[in-house]
Amino acid sequence: MSGGLFPTPSEAADDAPRPGAPLAERMRPRSLDEVVGQRHLLGPEGALRPLFEGEPSSVVFWGPPGTGKTTLARLLARRAELEFLPFSAVLSGIKEVREAMTQARRLREATGRRTLLFVDEIHRFNKAQQDAFLPFVERGDVVLVGATTENPSFEVVGPLLSRVTVHVLEPLTEDELLEVMRRALADEERGLGAKRLTADDDALRAVARHASGDARRALVALEAAARQVDVGGRITAEGVARVLSGRTLLYDKSGDQHYDLISALHKSVRSSDPDAALYWLSRMLEAGEDPMYLARRLVRMAVEDVGLADPNALRLAVAARDAFHFLGSPEGDLALAELAVYLAVAPKSDAVYRAFGEVRREVRRGTAHPVPKHLRNAPTRLMEDLGHGAGYDHAHRREDAVTAMECLPDALAGRRFYEPTDRGVEARIRERLAELRRRVAELRRGGENG
Repeated sequence: MSGGLFPTPSEAADDAPRPGAPLAERMRPRSLDEVVGQRHLLGPEGALRPLFEGEPSSVVFWGPPGTGKTTLARLLARRAELEFLPFSAVLSGIKEVREAMTQARRLREATGRRTLLFVDEIHRFNKAQQDAFLPFVERGDVVLVGATTENPSFEVVGPLLSRVTVHVLEPLTEDELLEVMRRALADEERGLGAKRLTADDDALRAVARHASGDARRALVALEAAARQVDVGGRITAEGVARVLSGRTLLYDKSGDQHYDLISALHKSVRSSDPDAALYWLSRMLEAGEDPMYLARRLVRMAVEDVGLADPNALRLAVAARDAFHFLGSPEGDLALAELAVYLAVAPKSDAVYRAFGEVRREVRRGTAHPVPKHLRNAPTRLMEDLGHGAGYDHAHRREDAVTAMECLPDALAGRRFYEPTDRGVEARIRERLAELRRRVAELRRGGENG
């Protein structure tokens, strides 16, 4: 398979960094002792210790980028003397999966040596592709190690999930990122040690904050800052700020700026300003925000701010979310951009949002109003004798499917919660509701006169 979408085992087994490889690749840990972070998994009582000390088994590593998923897979293959065969779910299809499985089986039959199959972004494989692994995992031809940033409970098929153990990798702490960077600065063989650089503590902490728990991102930024400094020079906070401002707009995803930016996006959509909506959306994407978080927020805007003024907005919002999930970034970013523009220019209504809020406040006041008897279920003779269902007027037996029957509890009879606007589709809903209410009033007056 040399020259294909993934390397042959012999090619993949060579962990030596390529000439000119990025710092993050050169500093990839070569042993468990070099791994920083994940103490809950790798410590003396950690869940991964038996995997590295005994017979290896199939696993899924679930965690954010730059937390060591690929590194741990490589180290496991080396420790167990397994052929390491990686490929990406983004680039590979069912044909490549079957070829890889066949290759692993033949290797085991010929040499007795098993293959560690590392599947990056396994959540991007469809059901058929994931199912293709099952017989080979069961026979022991491969040790499957999947890596995912998505919840395996939803993204990995049940039969496969039942045959692996899932281990959650955590973002590195700021202190752990500092340790990673200081090792890189000191390492003369693989790191930046040959340049004899010094770095201010606040400079390294700025990089650590920028990295948001991602060791790869921290080393990329550190290498960029080091390029701006001569041999024997000093990396300062000012130098780091220049590098980071030119490369990215990352921010603390749990801090004030995060909430300020999402607030600006939401209010721009609500204010029907597509240019501002695109700007704030782009700011957050470029800053490294989780696109699926943005997709969820845009879906919320569709139901909260567009509402029934344009019922199609929700369908498009869910479609845009699915499109991003299918395409990934950067191609899927355009689906979010199109959605933001559509929501911004769509007619707006929060009438259902306000009505639902009022109903919830009424319910939470604590009075559990009884269901009117004519709306109650009456599956037994006793319930019929007690009057359950008596007086129920079946709408479909009416020519216009409208009845005079009150469906709210007696204490709330006649209460109106939903008042549609006169914007977009909701204008037609308003007309329809007015006609329904007029007809009900006529029927009730008729009933009184009768």
